[in-house]
Amino acid sequence: MTARYPDTPAAAALDRAFRDERTAVLATLIRQVRDVGLAEDAVSEAFAAAVEQWPRDGVPANAGAWLMVAARRRAIDRLRRDRSLRSRTEQLGTLLLADQVGVDLEEPPLLEDDRLRLIFTCCHPALGTDAQVALTLRLLGGLTTGEVAHAFLVPEATMGKRIVRAKRKIADARIPYRVPDREDLPARLAGVLRVIYLIFNEGYAASAGQQLVRHDLCGEAVRLGRLLYQLMPDQPEVAGLLSLLLLHDARRSARVDSDGRYVALADQDRTRWDPAVLAEGLRLLARAWRHRNPGPYQLQAAIMAVHLRGSGQQSVDWAQIAEMYDALLRLHPSPVIELNRAVAVGFADGPQAGLRLLEPLLSDQTLAGYQPLHAGHAELLRRAGNTRAARGAYDRAIALSSNAVERAELERRREALPDG
Repeated sequence: MTARYPDTPAAAALDRAFRDERTAVLATLIRQVRDVGLAEDAVSEAFAAAVEQWPRDGVPANAGAWLMVAARRRAIDRLRRDRSLRSRTEQLGTLLLADQVGVDLEEPPLLEDDRLRLIFTCCHPALGTDAQVALTLRLLGGLTTGEVAHAFLVPEATMGKRIVRAKRKIADARIPYRVPDREDLPARLAGVLRVIYLIFNEGYAASAGQQLVRHDLCGEAVRLGRLLYQLMPDQPEVAGLLSLLLLHDARRSARVDSDGRYVALADQDRTRWDPAVLAEGLRLLARAWRHRNPGPYQLQAAIMAVHLRGSGQQSVDWAQIAEMYDALLRLHPSPVIELNRAVAVGFADGPQAGLRLLEPLLSDQTLAGYQPLHAGHAELLRRAGNTRAARGAYDRAIALSSNAVERAELERRREALPDG
């Protein structure tokens, strides 16, 4: 995301500062005032001041430090004007002390730990998954409430209430603004990784709308993944997640053709893949794998790496992919993984073998509305030569699809079935 500033000579610097500095400044100010709303307002006012002053006075040598000082002083002003000042004496004292000590505008502030604290605060297990995703996008992704609402196809007012409730819960429950203790880190880190993964998934295969890919969400998820990796480079699952995102994201522009139609992985134009991003993803996977403790994200990245080595469906090592799904199921049992494993087995050992694995999932009523299950079932039936049953499975998948590009592809595949 980029901010929308007036067209001035300082516009590029303002956009760059919004993209590169906003999260760090906001994270540090939240630590100092322990009030998400106050910090957000103060940072917004600091950027508004920059819009006015930078074109007139010139862009400061250290934009982040300038914004930090400006935001902190606006927070001080707000606290001084607040009628409930007595309840905010501690916050005001912290800010005044920081302002008296001062921050050298030529010296970049040390903000990395604050951003890490903010990620873990947004993803605290006391908050529901929807609230975690919304807060992460709002505070760390820099999206407006309206943009977050649009990303998840809910009214802006609904998303606004969801974010407000999450902020209030952080304040009322006194959720600590800190990185968890070492013994608590694995459980808490899993929530952070899940939120970033969910954001990317929604961007890479939008659940509804006219476009298959939400490029803004993909970009934000990759940016957050990079930030987490910079802050926690020794965590193999952090590297595994970033590897997984990059191996998918490198192919983002090839997922639809020039007319906006869906293109399967095996049919994609590989000249449209980003080789530098692919290479980075593979390097991260190799680095994570050296820890010899593969987790779910490392395994998913490894599965994608096997897909990328093949030049088409027939050249992919489906047996190896099926084995990796077996390992993934042992670590993280999930109907989605069972479905993917069944499809892989269907390619490795024949469609009937895949259909046998799919039968228990098809009889599970909790999955009756899960569109990918019916789409995968239809593909296996088509390959098995059961045209009539494949057509029925396609019909169910089409009825459950809210994404126009995805639905059009399913309709095309259904129409391509032979008569009879």
